[in-house]
Amino acid sequence: MRPYELSLAAAADAIRTRRLSPVELVDSVLDRIEETEPHLGAYVTVAAEQARRAAGEAEREVARGRYRGPLHGIPMGLKDLIDVDGMPTTASSRVRAGHRARADSTVAARLDAAGAVLLGKTHTHEFAFGLTTPQTRNAWDRARVAGGSSGGSAVAVASGSATFALGTDTGGSIRVPAALNGVVGLKPTYGLVPRHGVTPLSWSLDHVGPLTRTVEDAGLVLSVLAGHDPRDPASLSVPAADYRPGPGTDLTGLRIGLPRTYYFDHVHPRVEAAVRHAVGQLEALGAQLVEVDIPMTRYIRATQWGLMVPEAVAYHEGTLRTAPELYQEDVRILLEAGGLLSAGDHIRAQRSRTLMRTAWARMLAEVDVIAAPSVPMPAVGADEETVTWPDGTVEGVSDAYVRLCAPANITGVPALTVPVGHGPEGLPVGLQLLARPLGEPVLLRVGHAYESTRPARALATAA
Repeated sequence: MRPYELSLAAAADAIRTRRLSPVELVDSVLDRIEETEPHLGAYVTVAAEQARRAAGEAEREVARGRYRGPLHGIPMGLKDLIDVDGMPTTASSRVRAGHRARADSTVAARLDAAGAVLLGKTHTHEFAFGLTTPQTRNAWDRARVAGGSSGGSAVAVASGSATFALGTDTGGSIRVPAALNGVVGLKPTYGLVPRHGVTPLSWSLDHVGPLTRTVEDAGLVLSVLAGHDPRDPASLSVPAADYRPGPGTDLTGLRIGLPRTYYFDHVHPRVEAAVRHAVGQLEALGAQLVEVDIPMTRYIRATQWGLMVPEAVAYHEGTLRTAPELYQEDVRILLEAGGLLSAGDHIRAQRSRTLMRTAWARMLAEVDVIAAPSVPMPAVGADEETVTWPDGTVEGVSDAYVRLCAPANITGVPALTVPVGHGPEGLPVGLQLLARPLGEPVLLRVGHAYESTRPARALATAA
C-alpha cells in the first residue's frame, strides 16, 4: 500500500513508530495531487513547498522525541472558506480576488498546533451557496457532480490527494459530498467546533467538521477541533474530549430510530436498499430498532431557506449592491431573490426552528440514534438540474440533496455520514446517523461498529 492510501489512523501509527516519515507521506500525497488534479479539480491552490517544509520540521520533531499526537505530520486540505494566515481565502469566487488572510482561523490554528501539514485550499461552491461544487468532478465518475459545498474536500479525501480535510455544513455541505464520493463526513453539534475565521454562509446554521476515510479518523480530527473559543458567539463551553471510538462492535442495548416518515420518501430504491441493509447490520450487532415519526416535516424546507437565505443576503449585501457581476449567476440570483424575503419570514423561520428543536428533543429521548439515508440519490450528471421521481414529482437537484440533511442543521444535532456500499452504476451510497446534541461519541461508536464489519474501502477510481 502506498502512503497516500493510508487512513489517518494507520499513517499516524506508522509515523509514531518511525516506520513512515512525514516527508514520505507528504511527498506521496503531493505526487498523488499531481496525478489527480488535472482530472478532478479538488484544489483552488496547492502549497507544495510550504507542505514539504512543514513535513521536514514534523520529521525532525519526531526524531527529537517531540510527537504531538495522531495528526503530527498528517497532510490535509482546508475548504477555501477557512482562513490561514498569509494565504488567500477565495471562497471560490471572483469577489475575493486579491484577498489574503491576516490570521489563522481557530480550526487552522488548532490543526497546526497538532502538527498537521497543510497541502492547500480545496474548492467550494461559490461562498458555499450551492450543493454541487461545479469546479470539481466526482471522484468516482468525472461526468457527475462532486456534491457541495465542500466538494473539493470530499474529492481530495476520496481520491487520496489529502489524508483528511475540513469542510463546512449549512444544509448538508459536508455530508452531501462525503456521501456522493464515498467518504466519512461529520457535522458536529452546533457550536462544538468554533467558526472564528471561517467565511459564513448562514451564522445560525453553519458548522465546521472533518471529512475522512474512516469513522476512527473523524474522531481523531474532532478531538483536535472541538473546544470553546469566545470569538465565536455560538461556541459551546465543553471540556476537552477524546472522540476516537473504541474498538468494540457490540451495540447491545442501543436504540436505533428508523424513520417511518420523511427520510425514505422520494429516495432511489438502490439507496434505500443499501441503507436498510446497513441498518440490518447494526441490528445484527445488538442494536434495537425502533420506528419513529419525524416531526414537523412539512416545515423543514421553508425553515431551512427562511433562516439561511436572509442571513446570506445580510453578509453579501454590500458586495451584491456594488459588484453583482462578480458572482456566478446561480449564486447571484439566489442572493437577489433572497432580498425579497421579509423580516417576518425570517422571524417565523426562527419560531419554527425553536418548535422543531423541542420536537426533535422529545423524539431523541426515545432513541439513541436515528438512521437514515444521507442523500436521496447518488451523484447525478454534471448537466442535470432536476430529478423526476416515479410518482412524477420533479425536484431540483440541490433541493433533493439538501432535503435529508437540513433537519440536523435546523436543530443543531450532530450527524455523521458513512459509506454503505454502492448503488446505481457503482456510485457510493451514504448512511446518515443523527444523535442528541453532544452525542458525537455514540454516533462515532455506531459508525465505527458498522465500518468494522465491512472490508476496507478502496480509493475512488475516477482519478
